[in-house]
Order: sequence, then structure tokens, then C-alpha cells
Amino acid sequence: MYGTTTASAGLRRRAPGAGASRWVVLFVLCVSLLLVAVDATVLHVAMPAVTEDLKPSAVELLWIVDTYPLVCASLLILFGTLGDRIGRRRVLLLGYGLFGIASGAAALAQDAQVLIGARALLGVGGAMIMPATLSILRHVFPDRRERALAIGIWSAVAAVGAAVGPLLGGFLLEHFWWGSVFLINIPLMLVSLPIGRLLLPESTGDPDGPWDVVGALMAAAGLFGAVLGVKRLGGGEPPLDPFTLLPLVLGAALLVAFVRRQRGRAHPLVDLRMFARPAFSTSVGCIVLAMLALVGLELIAAQYLQLVLHLSPLQTGLRLLPLTFAAMAAGLLGSKMLARFGPRLMVAFGFCLTAGSVIMLTAMGGRDNATLLLSGFVLLGFGIETTLFGAYESMLSEAPHAQAGGAAAIGETSYQLGAGIGIALLGSVMNAAYAPGPSSVPGVPASASAAAGHSLGEAYEVADRLGGARGAALRHAARDSFVHGLHVTLLVSAGLLLLGAVMALRLPRVMNCEPPPAPGPAAVPAPREAADSRVSA
Repeated sequence: MYGTTTASAGLRRRAPGAGASRWVVLFVLCVSLLLVAVDATVLHVAMPAVTEDLKPSAVELLWIVDTYPLVCASLLILFGTLGDRIGRRRVLLLGYGLFGIASGAAALAQDAQVLIGARALLGVGGAMIMPATLSILRHVFPDRRERALAIGIWSAVAAVGAAVGPLLGGFLLEHFWWGSVFLINIPLMLVSLPIGRLLLPESTGDPDGPWDVVGALMAAAGLFGAVLGVKRLGGGEPPLDPFTLLPLVLGAALLVAFVRRQRGRAHPLVDLRMFARPAFSTSVGCIVLAMLALVGLELIAAQYLQLVLHLSPLQTGLRLLPLTFAAMAAGLLGSKMLARFGPRLMVAFGFCLTAGSVIMLTAMGGRDNATLLLSGFVLLGFGIETTLFGAYESMLSEAPHAQAGGAAAIGETSYQLGAGIGIALLGSVMNAAYAPGPSSVPGVPASASAAAGHSLGEAYEVADRLGGARGAALRHAARDSFVHGLHVTLLVSAGLLLLGAVMALRLPRVMNCEPPPAPGPAAVPAPREAADSRVSA
């Protein structure tokens, strides 16, 4: 049973989604998403200041950056399904509180270990907030046309947050110390908590049967191992390194055991029968493929702009802004495109447009071509967001209401896994195409050639140490090899995107807009004690 929580058993409110209030709810949810999206990127520009102040080791520095996305990705299914059981608003508000506390701890951290722990708590809070926003959105907008518009606004806000993070962090660092990038979350959370409690409707899924605590922990541990292994591969670690191979193997084994456990339970944590629906499973696959192509490309594009074209970090960020603005435009136009063209054509078109923009960018060379980059990034941003919008909307609409939190968590987990796999896969393709070039420069010692083959940045350092004609030749060869590797990587990405376009043909041809349920008085939920008793092993 689900409905709007009342302050007392004798009071009743309007049904969630009635009247204009649902758009106010959407605004509150978008603010929640904006905070999480900004926090995922705001630390990037603060890392030099953090390094200078806290003096972390190389391993600690890596964990400061990676702990937040790693913990967040591994706990999405746990908190998404918990919200289906005990209430999505309740989990969201708990996430607000934890996010604020963790932000204060991170801002005041005096050593790297405390900062890593605070970043882990931020990941827990983010995992509570992210799936809750989508599942509440699914509940508040029962009409699919309105829900598509709401998802478009939601996704546009996510794009804004990713772009605003580094810019906001840079502004704060110019006027305050590095902890200010975390401290800004606290007043926002202090405002969001009472407003969310007052305005957001409560909803739950199917209350039958206990919540599978063991299954939730298996999923969390399995995803932690899998994402950790994929991130280490993306960072250039050898696949057979014990700290890479062991998390991958254990993570995969736990996820297989989790799937088997869910199939054998009368009340599974995640109803795997959702994957038997072509629209749901195809949408999840499209999200993975889209992120796989996008994140690796963004990473390599940033390196190209800084190391080949020698742009500053600020200039690099400004060059990438058109991609974000195009993604925002696609999100805002997504509902109209979906209604007119349907999920199949929309997602396939998005994949093809992105593949075309990627092929266009193979014209990038050793010299700056601002017009080409602007056109390519605009088409890339619009195409990839069109794909993600259509896939997310189809996935969320296909999931039963009782599984909305679990479905949202699956979508967000697919997003994170696709991003991690993309960095690992495209990074490996890039390295394989780049490495032979610097090793073939005449007159350069073998040890210097081997070091130069690791990355273009290292090649420049080796070239500076060598100096003279040998250094200049190594620098020129490394830059040309990087551009060659970039072209190969772009072509591989285009192939993956075209594969996604073929996959999208399994999506429904038209947008099926079933009439929303008739409005009526919201049911008063069971007392708090009854709701809390659902959570058991």
C-alpha cells in the first residue's frame, strides 16, 4: 500500500501528483540531484590544494578521488530497494542528513584518512539520494507524457551539476580554503531537509515478505569489487595484478550468487523478471553502452586539449561546456521527441548522431580547429543525452511501481558500470595504439622509450630531460602517436555506438501512454512501527 504520509492518523492530504504541487516536488528532487552531481566533480579542481595541505600518499590521493563514486555505485541497489520497503522519502531525507554531516567532516578534515572516511559517507548519502529521486518522480508523475518531461528536466539538471562542479570549485578556491567546496552543502541540506519533509510525498512498493538483508549486502559487496576492479583497469593497472584481479573475481562471484539467490526467493530484493521485458533489459544495455562510449571519450578529449593543443585547465573546461549545454537542450526537448518519434527511433537516432559526431572528430589533428571541436562536441552532447533520456524513460516506465526504487538503482548502477568499463576499455585501446610510436624514435635509450610509452605526459617529461634533437624527435613522435591513438579510439567508440543503435531496435516503436489512475484520497499508511517491522533478515 502506498500514499501520502500524514502528520496524524486523522489528517489526509491530496494524492501525490495532484495539481501543480507535483512540479514543486520535481523542483525539490532536482535540487537534491544537483547537490549530488556537483559533489561528484567539485573536488577535481581542489585536489592540488588538498595535496599541498594534507600531504597524502599516492594511494591515499587515489582513494580521496575514487571513494565517493565507488561507495555510491556499490550501495545504489541496497538503498533503492530499501526505499521500496520502508519509504522512498524516508530514505531520501536520511540521505540529506548524512550528506550534510559528511560534508562538514570532509571540510574540517585534518588528515587524508579522515577525508577518505568522509568521502565514503558522502557516497553512502549519495546512494540514498540518487535512486530515491527517480523513484519518487515515477510515483508523483503517473502520466507518462508528464513523466517524460519531468525526466528531461531531471537529466538536464544532472548535466548542469556536472558542469557547474569544477567552475564552482574554482571560484571557491580563489576566495576560500579547499574545505569550502564541501562546506557549501551544509546550508543547502539544512534547507532541503524541512522542505523535503513538508512537500515530498511518501511512497512504498510491495510490503509483502521481509527485506532481503543478506541479498542486499551480497549485491553491495559484489558491486564494490566489480567497480573497484574496473576502476583499477581504467587506471592502467595490469589485469593480472592481485589487487585488480581479486576484486573482479570476488565481485563477479558475489553478483552471480546474488542473482541465483534472487531467483530462488519468494520475495526477491530485485525482481529479475523485469529483465525478461525487452524494453527494460534493452534500456539498461543502452545506458551501459552510451556511458561506455561517452566517459572514455571525455577523458581522452580532455587530455588532447591540454597535452596536444596545450590549453589550460580552465580553457579545456570552457571548450567542453558546449557538450554540456547541448545535453541540457536534449533533456528539455526529450519529452517532445519521445512523444513524436517513440523510444525505438529516438534512442537509435541518438546513438547514430553520437556515432556521426565521433567520426567527425577523427579529423582532429595536431593543430587547433575550434569550429570542428565546437560542432563535434555539440552533436556529441545532444546525441548522447537523447540516447540516455530515451533509455532511462523507457526503463522507468517499464518497471512496476512496487519496484521503482530497485529499477532506478539498476539504471544508476548501469550508468556507473558503463562509465568505469568505458574508461578501462577505451583507455586500453588508446594505450595499445599509442605505445608503439615513442618506442621507435632513433637514438632514444630503451628505458626512456619505455617510460615515454606510458602516456603523453610522461613522454613530454622524458623529452625535456633528453633535450636537443632527440628530445624534440621524441616529443613530436609521441604527440603524433597520441593523435593516432585518439583516432583509433574514436573509431572503436563509433562501432560501439552503432551496436547500441542496433540494440535499440528492440525497444517499443511507440510511446505507450496508459491513462493515469483516477485521482482519489491518498491512503493513510500503516503506523511507523508496522513499516519498520518490514526490515528483517
